Amino acid sequence: MSPVRDVAAAADAAALAGAPPHSRAGGRARAVARAMFPFLVVGAIWELIAHSGLFPARLFPKLEEIGGALVSLTAQGILQHHALETVVRLLAGFGVAAVLGVAIGIAMGRSRRAEDVLLPLVSIGAPIPGLAYAPLFLLWFGLGDFGAIALVGFVSAFPIIINSWSGVKAVKEIWVRAAQAMGADDRRLFRHVILPGALPYILTGLRLGLAQAWRILVAVEMLAAVPWGLGWMIFGAREFLNTDVMLAGIAVIGAIGLALEKLVFERLENYTVVRWGMMTS
Repeated sequence: MSPVRDVAAAADAAALAGAPPHSRAGGRARAVARAMFPFLVVGAIWELIAHSGLFPARLFPKLEEIGGALVSLTAQGILQHHALETVVRLLAGFGVAAVLGVAIGIAMGRSRRAEDVLLPLVSIGAPIPGLAYAPLFLLWFGLGDFGAIALVGFVSAFPIIINSWSGVKAVKEIWVRAAQAMGADDRRLFRHVILPGALPYILTGLRLGLAQAWRILVAVEMLAAVPWGLGWMIFGAREFLNTDVMLAGIAVIGAIGLALEKLVFERLENYTVVRWGMMTS
């Protein structure tokens, strides 16, 4: 972090520490209000449409009915079981994609030979929708968890590879030459120049890869004939027009995604690129 940012951060901390308790509480309340405002607006619009009669009540339930479904499914332990199964498949597939995707992307960015061999394959495979791969993966690996996890890892790896490769290529040549002029070997060059310079792109790729993982997993949970999972629950509720259960499952998926963003990606970003002064929080 630069001296200017150090002074600014110290000033902000001192100002916050010196503020009276009611001022700090008011600041937290305003932050919570700003975070909740978009949800309140969407909820109000949803309720207006639900009460307007534009759609049948069974197809467009009120928020209280969706909340009732959430409470009922949670009280029975059904929702937790579905969510846990989905999260385990998500983390397993996405974890493999993150490790391999970053490694392959960095290798492509650092090696012209690897780029020449792998970039055409990645460029062809990335635009193909994940569901197009689903029948092949289910035939190769069979029904159940392994086929679903393998498909999630394969599909979500593409944006991670592309963004990691772009990040390495985007590192300024003058940074590399300056580090080499100061005697940095390949290991130090990668650790102190290449990786920090590419990290904002890598984090973007991980976010995009996670979004891809969610989309394909929710769909493939029905195709793979797994007994539990949020995707299975949503598709099963559709057959009986239980729209409130479908929307409860969708809400849980959104909540898990938001938790992963806040607890994992945002913290990692603040600890690295924001702390280094490469991005603003």
